[in-house]
Amino acid sequence: MAFLYPKFDFKSQKIKMRRRNFIQKTIATTAAISFTSSLLPKLLSQNLIHLKFNFMNESHPNLKLINSFFQAYGSNDNEAIKAILAEDIKWHIPGKHPLSGRKNGVDQVLEYFRKLNKAALKAEPIVMGVNDNYVIDCHRNWSNMEEGNNLDSMSCLLWKIENNKIVEVHNFPADQNVVDLFFQEHYK
Repeated sequence: MAFLYPKFDFKSQKIKMRRRNFIQKTIATTAAISFTSSLLPKLLSQNLIHLKFNFMNESHPNLKLINSFFQAYGSNDNEAIKAILAEDIKWHIPGKHPLSGRKNGVDQVLEYFRKLNKAALKAEPIVMGVNDNYVIDCHRNWSNMEEGNNLDSMSCLLWKIENNKIVEVHNFPADQNVVDLFFQEHYK
């Protein structure tokens, strides 16, 4: 005995399914735009405009500490940097280049910064997030070397803070390969 199945056209069903999905997405997008455009002016006309947001220049003590660090680093003020760092700080530099690895203690961290000066490396914070124990900052790094390739990259740093001192830092470059190549070229 043979079983007979009704003939099913998979191709036409796929096309119908795609059309249905497209139509559903179009309706949902149109509804969202319509809702947002009618609701947004009402929301903005209320007290939402007057809310204050805690951006990176506000008064949290950990943000002040990190901003102080960037000012001291930018002016190559080792004494000010020493006052900000814990004596037993751990600074983690990822990668496969001559400057990578964990730096232990203020002296090793300052030696690392001294080596960075060879590349005229600068850092400019873009945005920071904060809580009572950590700050995360994203910043632009760049170098101004007259010879060889220069670095222009983004990094994020996770700063651990205890008793108003930086006790540990983890560096997360946006593109580790670019950073590795730069430091391999200039720190042989």
